[in-house]
Amino acid sequence: MTRGEDKRLFLGLLLALGLVLGVLGAGVWLGPRWFSGAETLFLTAFGAVFGAAALVALAGIGVVCYAIVFERDLPGTKRLRGLIVKGAFPILIVLGRLVGVSKERLERSFIAVNNQLVLRSGQRARPGRLLILLPHCLQVDSCGVRITGDIHNCRGCGKCPIAGLVAIGDRYGVSLSVATGGTVARRTIVEARPDLIVAVACERDLASGIQDAYPLPVYGILNRRPEGPCRNTLVDLGEVERAVEFLLAGRAAGRQAAGTA
Repeated sequence: MTRGEDKRLFLGLLLALGLVLGVLGAGVWLGPRWFSGAETLFLTAFGAVFGAAALVALAGIGVVCYAIVFERDLPGTKRLRGLIVKGAFPILIVLGRLVGVSKERLERSFIAVNNQLVLRSGQRARPGRLLILLPHCLQVDSCGVRITGDIHNCRGCGKCPIAGLVAIGDRYGVSLSVATGGTVARRTIVEARPDLIVAVACERDLASGIQDAYPLPVYGILNRRPEGPCRNTLVDLGEVERAVEFLLAGRAAGRQAAGTA
């Protein structure tokens, strides 16, 4: 459910960050050799601490890259996602800007990497503990029905993806909520207290939402914007359903058992 071409950009910048850390670590470690006197002791101690931190960061980057490239299930995947979400991504935004990578492209790549780690974490949810979080812009702008309070107010006219999303929610017994912004989305998460979230939004909102919700796992699905941002957007219903089915406890195991019977 994640595309390799999206993940390569994030991994490339992550490796570049590792290279920068390695060079800085080597420089700080070797620097005291060029000095003499009292400052040497301080620089040696500083170099040892910085070098050790750089080695730990490099090891973490190496493990993350291995897990993503080879799609391996590794112990501590949740911690790896924390390293990506809270540690590496904010730094890579700055690094990407320096080398001319647009923030939107990097956000898209970050979402793909996050999704793989969420899927590989092994965490699953019961239907009542999985939340599908949707942006209001999926509703066609000519519709006068208010769905932000209750998405089941949708009349099912078929002019936008909402009816299909309601059907997915009913079929799998999962909750759906429509948010008009980040503040409402955060309040919804606090009130619903889900174990897992499948969120639909644009690159910016998904990336910030994944960071805000951490350590709660969020699987992000990008919307399509044929009329521009925040207006009559679309989403692949099949992708939403596949994500929900995979993340529900027992669904994947049930399919595998049926396939081998």
